[in-house]
Amino acid sequence: MTGSATTVHFVVPNDIDATPSGGNIYDRRVIDGLGAQGLDVVEHPVQGAWPHPSPADLDRLDEVLSARPDQATVVLDGLVGSAAPEVLARHRRLRLVLLMHMPLSTPEETRALRSVGAVVTTSQWTRRLVLGLYAYRSDRVHVAEPGVDATPVEAGTAAGSKLVCVGAVTPVKGHDILVDALASLADLEWTLDCAGPLDRDPAYVDALRKQIDSAGLADRIVLGGVRTRWSGDLLCVASRGETYGMVITEALARGMPVVATDVGGVPEALGRGGLLVPPEDPASYARAVRSWLTDPHVRADLRTAALTRRSALTGWDETVRKFRSAL
Repeated sequence: MTGSATTVHFVVPNDIDATPSGGNIYDRRVIDGLGAQGLDVVEHPVQGAWPHPSPADLDRLDEVLSARPDQATVVLDGLVGSAAPEVLARHRRLRLVLLMHMPLSTPEETRALRSVGAVVTTSQWTRRLVLGLYAYRSDRVHVAEPGVDATPVEAGTAAGSKLVCVGAVTPVKGHDILVDALASLADLEWTLDCAGPLDRDPAYVDALRKQIDSAGLADRIVLGGVRTRWSGDLLCVASRGETYGMVITEALARGMPVVATDVGGVPEALGRGGLLVPPEDPASYARAVRSWLTDPHVRADLRTAALTRRSALTGWDETVRKFRSAL
């Protein structure tokens, strides 16, 4: 997309400040960052069941786009834009940019891409996926990885027994895989603090609680809900899918090592700051955590690796710079 936009309209799903998620945090940081760089950023929350909109939801989006002048630059969060191809097609007079956190891989998204002049992804992995799925023009797909805030290093405990898992308790985050892995480590000393929303999939949360009870781990694993602050010795990420993994870089910014599943954009976020294990493999995950808990040399090496990765992380100002260049 060419041009030098001074006003940017940013369409987001619902209230991004009310629902904690990596995508919503990214949207907020980019919106605020563009404004801090002197652009006039106009935020347009569109209520709806995105990415499964009703006709009324689509009408609300259409009203927002209809009110924008010709050639206005409009960034649409992918949950909205990828689900509304017919609406986007009616507004090709606008300079439409799709911010794709995670491709929906739907026929609707295929059609939506025909109406946008550029796509911004949040990882190189997502960019490759977009190009592979849709054969979209490579010069129109840009990457602006999430940044991270500068954070003091946390020393951690000598034994490394305080494990933490951060993310919404949903199947995609793989809490059940993590519980299976830890069930085989009952002979060791450890606790797991799970920080993240518990209301996204109540049935899954109920099943997870039963799994924890059945494994005899109720006194070791806490499902603590949403937390603005969390800490520990080792971040445990057992996700079935991630476009990047913002929580990984947040941990590394504190010097905290990570054990994570090798999915999506996780290797980009992790670098060499921790251990990668195969997804959907509790036994492999358990071996990685056991090595951390039982071998002080492994703990020392991983803490050094996390600190090295920390020094290479970039802030949100770099994310905003890349994002702005895509406009």
